[in-house]
Amino acid sequence: MTTKLAVFDCDGTLVDGQADICDTMDAAYAALKITAPSRDDVRRIVGLSLPVAIRELSPRLSEDQVAGVTAAYKSAYFERRQKGLLNEPLYDGIAELLKDLRDAGWSLAVATGKSDRGLNAVLAAHGLTDLFVSLQTADRHPSKPHPAMLEAAIFEAGAQAADTVMIGDTSFDMQMSRAANVRAIGVAWGYHEPNELLATGAEFVARNVASLNEYLAGGQV
Repeated sequence: MTTKLAVFDCDGTLVDGQADICDTMDAAYAALKITAPSRDDVRRIVGLSLPVAIRELSPRLSEDQVAGVTAAYKSAYFERRQKGLLNEPLYDGIAELLKDLRDAGWSLAVATGKSDRGLNAVLAAHGLTDLFVSLQTADRHPSKPHPAMLEAAIFEAGAQAADTVMIGDTSFDMQMSRAANVRAIGVAWGYHEPNELLATGAEFVARNVASLNEYLAGGQV
């Protein structure tokens, strides 16, 4: 029996964590008394694993400084979560989409630059944990666009690359899909522009959740 697998990115695809990410990045740089990158630049690296993102944002930092900002970010983000300050809302229609896909026979997974702790917390907060057969994070894999997360999700779901689609909002997701020989669908409500997604491998960019649902329901995968 064929397993149809839909693998989702998290930030910018399932949830809108942009404000929290930017605020926490500001705090992490401030903790080391380093000038923080612009928020526009931070938006561009959402989806990469944290140390890779910081090197991309600040290529002149030493390895010790990168490690310091990374540790400060993790600490600040955890503190915000403990104090109930995080706001990671689901995009409109996402919960219904996931349930519709599950009911239609899809297996669901996540491949994200978040940590295990961060991903588990946000899925639990929205009551979505039980919908997914595989959760892949930056804690156990190289950063996107390396295909390791996607390959692990396919293996754990008992699927094949030919029957899998990766759904994400950044060029990193599209490039990861190509590296894993998986079809890629972009979403227009995240952090990279639709033309970037198409240029890096998306076969389709959904303008909203309804159009994504229609595309998947149409037997395109």
